[in-house]
Amino acid sequence: MNSAIVAMDLTFSYRNTPVLKRISFSIRKGNFFIIIGPNGSGKTTLMKILCGVLPAQNGRLEIMDRPCRNYTRKGLAKTIALVPQMASMDFPFTVTELVLMGRSPHLGMLGLEKEEDIEIARQAMAFTEVAHLASRKIDELSGGERQRVSIARAICQEPKIILLDEPTASLDLAHQVRVMDLMERLKEEKSVTVVMVSHDVNLAAMYGDDLLLLKDGRIISLGSPNEVLTYRTLEEVYGCTLLVDKSPVGEFPRVTSVPGKFIDSSSR
Repeated sequence: MNSAIVAMDLTFSYRNTPVLKRISFSIRKGNFFIIIGPNGSGKTTLMKILCGVLPAQNGRLEIMDRPCRNYTRKGLAKTIALVPQMASMDFPFTVTELVLMGRSPHLGMLGLEKEEDIEIARQAMAFTEVAHLASRKIDELSGGERQRVSIARAICQEPKIILLDEPTASLDLAHQVRVMDLMERLKEEKSVTVVMVSHDVNLAAMYGDDLLLLKDGRIISLGSPNEVLTYRTLEEVYGCTLLVDKSPVGEFPRVTSVPGKFIDSSSR
């Protein structure tokens, strides 16, 4: 099979509130797959189900051609790595110590790293361009540096799939592109399937091979950026006036929100 993830009729509710409603899709191996949608659409809940943090209450989920329920916790951690939303890292670990935590699923009962594990951590830090920060404390780093360290820790797990929950949300423009370029390299050079949640539809358009657009726990559209990012679909989902045209830098759409004071003079 050529699918890294297959989801069929996934549902999930918090108490009596449905969050995901019969979600079905597949993600090709080596794909850069981006999940978009407004706040409250179920994106983060779906991400938690994909990495095993939450169990799907109904439906079927397969990871690398195996039912998710057949994986042990350690086995799943060797297959999927999660980079969560940027959180406070005010603890006294060095960059090397944090990255080495990614080796946890591969260690023996004593949890002691071997030279091979240390070398894998070095390679992960080099790949994410944080090797020069190896001895620095995490709480001394900028937001962009911390995010790349988190990605290095995920790479250190040697996963086949990496999941990222809004990895660029708190970063400036330069660091956003740096993280996205890093994910593109991870896909191209290491054949890792990248699955990402993002609020930035323009970054999704530039980097995503396939996009999944959610609203109120349902799939509204699934396909290439040109298929998903149409102004009729986006205006319906986001409830605001938008201009969608061709990006000047590539064969993908560009989405521009139109402020109220310009609505009368805007054209689509």
